[in-house]
Amino acid sequence: MLELHCHTTHSDGTLTPAQLVEAAIEAGVRVLAITDHDTVSGWDEAFASAEHRPIEIVPGLELSTVWNRRSMHILGFYPNRDKLQPPLQERLAGRQRRANLMVEKLAALGYPVELQPREGSMAPGRPHVAAALVKAGYVQSSQEAFERWLGDDRPAYVEYEKFSAIDGIRLLRDCGAVPVWAHPYLFRGGEVATVLPELVAAGLLGLEVYHPTHTPSQVRALEAFCQEYALLMTGGSDYHGTKIGEKDDRHAGLNQLHLSDQLLQPLQKAAFDLRLSTPEG
Repeated sequence: MLELHCHTTHSDGTLTPAQLVEAAIEAGVRVLAITDHDTVSGWDEAFASAEHRPIEIVPGLELSTVWNRRSMHILGFYPNRDKLQPPLQERLAGRQRRANLMVEKLAALGYPVELQPREGSMAPGRPHVAAALVKAGYVQSSQEAFERWLGDDRPAYVEYEKFSAIDGIRLLRDCGAVPVWAHPYLFRGGEVATVLPELVAAGLLGLEVYHPTHTPSQVRALEAFCQEYALLMTGGSDYHGTKIGEKDDRHAGLNQLHLSDQLLQPLQKAAFDLRLSTPEG
């Protein structure tokens, strides 16, 4: 019923916002969050597509930050778009610089590629570089591109520009957004139990407890952390659509966790409370 982590063509997804809304409805989703990387540009199309349809759109994004020199993603739900868009422009510029550096590294390794032009505020990332490698015929799939060149510590990998998770959490809160640590057990820069107290002290309000990569024991641990630190729980499939080299099935993965929409109310309450406490919220 509920999907609180999905991407569109406005970042590294393969479906447009309108296509994602349609696919989500067909998959039985009734609450859908648009959480593209470092941009909110897909919201309007999603809202328009969902109008008078049996689905509710949750406006959000996935902010790219760094902790202990490792990538850490922070989801932000219900932000004030007018306040958030100016600082996001620098984040988008940073993503472009990072993608350009990866292309330069690949050329130096003997694998020149050309990134396809991105429209408007759409954000380039590693999946777009992987798509360019596939198009150039160097690999058969995006997964192979990551395994050979683009994955963490691989030859063409480039770190995110310095933007700490602490700063990201504070930015989201300043803009009225509910900050939630995305897929904590995918983080490679420290143990969840060690990192979490510092994030909570900075203003983190939730954990993405339910994610396809989390094992049952990890889910139980995250549920316990939420109880210990009074954090809200979210979840989603982290849906990106069909990757290059995979069977074309736009529904694959959507609604796979069968999450209850009861997770939505605490999130909405947290957003309401933030608006009350945030100037011009």
